[in-house]
Amino acid sequence: MIAPAATFPVPPAAPIGVYVHFPFCLKKCPYCDFVSYARDRAAIDHEGYADAVLAELDRRAEVLRDRELVTVFFGGGTPSLWEPRALGRVLAGVRRAASRQADEVEVTVECNPSSLDEARARALIDVGVDRLSIGVQGLDAGRLAFLGRLHDPEGGLAAVEAAIRAGVPRVSADLIYGVAGGAPAEQTARESADEARRLAETGVTHVSAYGLTVEAGTQFGELARRGRLPIATDDAQADGFAAVEEALGGAGLAHYEVSNFARPGHEARHNLGYWRGHDYLGLGCAAVGAVTGYAEASGLAHHAARWRNWVDPARYVQAALGDAALGDAGELLDPETRLRERIMLGLRLGDGLDLGVAARSLGLEPWTAARRRAAERLAAAGRLAVEGDHLRVTRAGWVFADGTAAALF
Repeated sequence: MIAPAATFPVPPAAPIGVYVHFPFCLKKCPYCDFVSYARDRAAIDHEGYADAVLAELDRRAEVLRDRELVTVFFGGGTPSLWEPRALGRVLAGVRRAASRQADEVEVTVECNPSSLDEARARALIDVGVDRLSIGVQGLDAGRLAFLGRLHDPEGGLAAVEAAIRAGVPRVSADLIYGVAGGAPAEQTARESADEARRLAETGVTHVSAYGLTVEAGTQFGELARRGRLPIATDDAQADGFAAVEEALGGAGLAHYEVSNFARPGHEARHNLGYWRGHDYLGLGCAAVGAVTGYAEASGLAHHAARWRNWVDPARYVQAALGDAALGDAGELLDPETRLRERIMLGLRLGDGLDLGVAARSLGLEPWTAARRRAAERLAAAGRLAVEGDHLRVTRAGWVFADGTAAALF
């Protein structure tokens, strides 16, 4: 185990992203398993929370030394609830702490339609934000109500259009398909495709489309445990996946990751960092960070330290502003664990991953006998394309991507 603030030297100019968690929402959605707490905007200590995040940044500033800052992502919760002035102070602090910065640092803020209008979008641009990710989730009133959303279809579209009018350079929208509740019958593939097309017609440059999943510990999870939650069949989910892919592809958005589509050059760079195994610094309540370590600092070559901050906002703020631990003791990730994560995340990308590069960067050989046999079986089944060391999940196999990756561990 390792203290959560521990850091290690890394190669010069290694890319790094920063994730800032804002834990407050107007309402907790019944399917959401992220750390978030319902709070009215007026009840949030906007500047106080920014002070805590900046205090944590001071304690973790070593993580950014000699790195190249490439992305900053404000997630939640609902960061569009955060007053732009306070959010902007945090962003400015991150930029000051970074030794080096990419020519164009991507700065994303997650938004809900109920807390985003044109004035708020312009205010976010003014403090340095260049990308908004808007949780539209659906365009059917009954299904939005079933999902616990505070907006209606018109409100979701209006938020996207307001961001575009405000001049936000890159606008993304989230969409959930495969929803069985809120209507007389489960959502059809045609309905999913129609919603995807309507979103694309707004001019968004990116869409994240997810099948509805039911997680333990959520309201939906409890309803499902009692057998009281309508759940779409696996076939309906698969049909929705294919229909959304066809609709968005026809609208010019390339399917570059299992759940993500983008116009050329508008891929989510922050998430690409996760999928490609880049380090990331987590700041804020419940934030997770993972930083590469090397033998000269840790005595363990190619390991990484990963930590998570306290999930209770009051405890986090008190710890950050004081001198207490910011979270539980973290963990060291050994090279084998890191390679399994690289495989799991890398195979979600349309381009796949170079297993040889990934393994050798961690001091490992890419091909064990068992991995070679598994790859051959998957290729014969049409689920995996293998070209030398390069692995890619086939389009037909994308619905099985996680299982395919696990078979290569």
